[in-house]
Amino acid sequence: MAVPYWRLSSFYFFYFAILGVILPYWSLYLKQIGFNAQQIGELTALMVVTRIVAPNLLGWLADKTGKRLRLIRMTSLLAALVFLGFWWQQSYTWFALVTLGFSFFWNACLPQFEAVTLFHLKNTGQQQYSRIRLWGSIGFVLSVFGIGQVLDRISTLYVPHIILGLMLCNWLSAIITPEAETTAKPLEQRGIMQVLRNKEIWAFFVVYFLLQISHGPYYTFFSVYLQQHGYSTGMTGGLWALGVCAEILLFSTAARFIKFFGLRKLLLLSLLLTVLRWYLVAYYIDNLICLTSAQLLHAASFGVTHVVAIQLLFKYFGEQHQGKGQAFYSSLSYGLGGMCGSLYSGYGWEMLGATQVFVIAAAASALAFVIAAIGVARSERITVTTHDAAI
Repeated sequence: MAVPYWRLSSFYFFYFAILGVILPYWSLYLKQIGFNAQQIGELTALMVVTRIVAPNLLGWLADKTGKRLRLIRMTSLLAALVFLGFWWQQSYTWFALVTLGFSFFWNACLPQFEAVTLFHLKNTGQQQYSRIRLWGSIGFVLSVFGIGQVLDRISTLYVPHIILGLMLCNWLSAIITPEAETTAKPLEQRGIMQVLRNKEIWAFFVVYFLLQISHGPYYTFFSVYLQQHGYSTGMTGGLWALGVCAEILLFSTAARFIKFFGLRKLLLLSLLLTVLRWYLVAYYIDNLICLTSAQLLHAASFGVTHVVAIQLLFKYFGEQHQGKGQAFYSSLSYGLGGMCGSLYSGYGWEMLGATQVFVIAAAASALAFVIAAIGVARSERITVTTHDAAI
């Protein structure tokens, strides 16, 4: 069966185009309608906290039924319908409830779509993954840059309208994507508890949990931080876009890097560069050269770490438990880690100041490096082969 390249790519494109509006501009929208820094941090944390539960529920259902696309189509539509609630009223309590509702369904989709993509690619050695996934980055960068230019001319009050339109496009892209066939062999099946006895898996989860904690202030307050230092909305969008352009370049060349360095060395190097990134953001926010350099390091802090994670997950969990593995990864890193990152940055922004918040982010990345050096990707059985290196 031929790989449905463009249909898979379109889902990533619209999903991350939505993220390209939410990450840079949702906090600006919340600020404009009257929420303070603590409330913005809490609302952002609520959007992230549903990643702890939602992906696991959908992952269990997907592995049990094998109907991943049907579940993705349903949850992506429900996310758009619940999102309409933001037009009802603008109280903090109501916004919190709607945020929990729409993000529950929206956050459930991506981990299972990652599994769908990997199953479609299983007979090609997964060489096309990065070329499909880069369309998500393209969607993100076009959204960030394009929407930033538009909002400079109109108002951030239109942010919810733009997000809703993109959510409907995301749902339509799921409708046209075919279900992937799975061929798990009964004799090779292992129980999920047997898989989770592997200590390397837990070291892996702790590393990615800390990595997402370090990204918390970036995803929650980077746009606000730039605005406080005199950057325009268009310039803010341009800086976000620059980081994702570096990510796109990384995805297009990921196979060569993995083949040359291997997963372990790439992960360790990217974690060190993540420490450097947050240090530059903390102390050199007014230096455009340093800030630009920090944004280019997004290729390491997100691009490299994500590519490494996807390959390790497929090797750790195999076909039978891939839905659960993707869900655990999303829940423990982007969910729990993202929630903790959003909360500490929200409470620390006014009490400690922006600089110290990003210093804490650098410290979390440094701790992730130490744990990765001790316990991730050390065993021979997850060594990358030439055949499947090119995710």
